[in-house]
Amino acid sequence: MERGDADNFSRMGTLGVEEEFFVVDQAGRPTAGTDDLVYGSDPPEILADRLDHELFKSVIETQTPRLEDVSEADESLRAVREALVEHASEHGYGIAGAGLHPLARWRELEHAEKSRYRSQLERIQYPQHRNTTAGLHIHVGVDDADKAVWVANEIRWHLGLMLALSANSPYWNGFDTGLQSARARIFEGLPNTGVPTTFDSYEAFDSFEKTMLERGAIEDRGELWYDVRPHSGHGSVEVRVPDGQHDPRRVSAFVEYTYELVVDLAERYEDGGEEFGHRRELLDENKWRALRHGRDAELLDRNIEDSVPVDQLVEREVDRLGVDSLWTLIETESGAQRQRRIRDQSGVDALCEALLLDSDQL
Repeated sequence: MERGDADNFSRMGTLGVEEEFFVVDQAGRPTAGTDDLVYGSDPPEILADRLDHELFKSVIETQTPRLEDVSEADESLRAVREALVEHASEHGYGIAGAGLHPLARWRELEHAEKSRYRSQLERIQYPQHRNTTAGLHIHVGVDDADKAVWVANEIRWHLGLMLALSANSPYWNGFDTGLQSARARIFEGLPNTGVPTTFDSYEAFDSFEKTMLERGAIEDRGELWYDVRPHSGHGSVEVRVPDGQHDPRRVSAFVEYTYELVVDLAERYEDGGEEFGHRRELLDENKWRALRHGRDAELLDRNIEDSVPVDQLVEREVDRLGVDSLWTLIETESGAQRQRRIRDQSGVDALCEALLLDSDQL
């Protein structure tokens, strides 16, 4: 059983970003394309060893190189996306960005043949069979294992705000769910997902990971699919809550926000800052409000004293951390609002086309 190691937490502020996308056919519908794109051909150099598939053959994942500074993130993300779009186009495919593809019907799509996924399908059954989700995962390096666990504990309140701002999956299996992020609800059908509890130390987290492995609850540490986790292999805090995105500017805003949050919390840890230690149940309530109402949600504030509109919480975070790019996430319509508008005005074909990544726009 592969285990992580506290010694991997050795560098502060490095970055890595993973994006999941949908492989689509010429009509913009999800199709099995990862055999061709991942295994059947050599990807561009920037994607070498940084391109993989997910559970379905219609979902593909990219990874940026390890970045030394947040200022490198936007350029790297765009370069990776451009390479993926060109690689897919050369093989007759398109790439779409969303948390769920509106026409991804799980009963009709092919699962990947990798033994890891076959085992998950056998163990988890229905929740994994329907898991046509695509997310955005952001790693920020932390230089001490106990610090990483403390940061992951404290970042949990921010997950609801991130989800509300990233909501980009109103449709699932061809119908309107009434949610802004149906992906978040679909994904939570799996075990070991959602907002985690707190851990007192890296030793406590490591003991939990070890117990889950030794008791057969998970087959590898990657199956701890929580919305945030200390990644004991990469030596990072990994935030996993946002929906997959179409617009690269939105991704860059989430990356910058996550980076500044981790750095700020790491400094608080070093200064002996007080823990909020929120109850998971209250954070689950925030997550529900976020996935149901998206940008229009009112979330419990960090002191759990008031319900505050998302726009006001963004203003507070911009003032506190200086992350001006957060305005990008509220100055225009959300991903979910955009999807509904396009479908209502122009129909489902136009919606599929609108989700396509276009290298000219990167």
